[in-house]
Amino acid sequence: MADIIVVEDNEEIGGLLQDFLIAEGYDVYLAVTGEEALDVYKADGAKLFILDIMLPGIDGFAVCRKIREKDNTPIIIVSAKDAKEDKLNGIMLGADDYIEKPYDIDILIAKIKGIFARRYSTEEVSCGDIKLDKVSRKVTKDGKEISLNLKEFALLLYLMENKDKVIYKDELFNKIWGFDSDSEPQTLTVHIKWLREKLEDDPKKPEHIQTVWGVGYKFC
Repeated sequence: MADIIVVEDNEEIGGLLQDFLIAEGYDVYLAVTGEEALDVYKADGAKLFILDIMLPGIDGFAVCRKIREKDNTPIIIVSAKDAKEDKLNGIMLGADDYIEKPYDIDILIAKIKGIFARRYSTEEVSCGDIKLDKVSRKVTKDGKEISLNLKEFALLLYLMENKDKVIYKDELFNKIWGFDSDSEPQTLTVHIKWLREKLEDDPKKPEHIQTVWGVGYKFC
């Protein structure tokens, strides 16, 4: 499941927003049409939509309407359509907020964080003495906070959400760094080492992040 689906037909604008949100630690899918966004949502779900109105095919209002027919996933409309009627239409269709373009990225991110804090504040993943809060992005071991960078956090979250499952190295690398990343696959090994140094009692004999030789890793 993606944290956020961004629906924006201008790929340059959408790509920049996606980069900003990924830098904040969110898992983001960029869809360029309403149909694509709904297909991805139907298949994998999402925690939040950032939705443009003027789209090829079905417009953002129609996407908002279809989402609200089935659930209450948060929706932020971001549009150059600034008429009062458009704003009222978006809110009446069930959007949680309506932001005019051009917008201040810091304001948008603050609104996103506010929605996540209110809606998903109880989302915690835990395993033994390690606890990870997906909203505050805080990790603790034995009650003591552990400082992780964005990639370390994303990597640990994916491992913990797939507890006891063997995950191939390629799957992990592509999930955290992306298929088109300029990073080397060896980066994964380095980040696993860093996580073990921060989380394991004995990094050389890890209890939580285990290597499955020739395959990948498993979190126990």
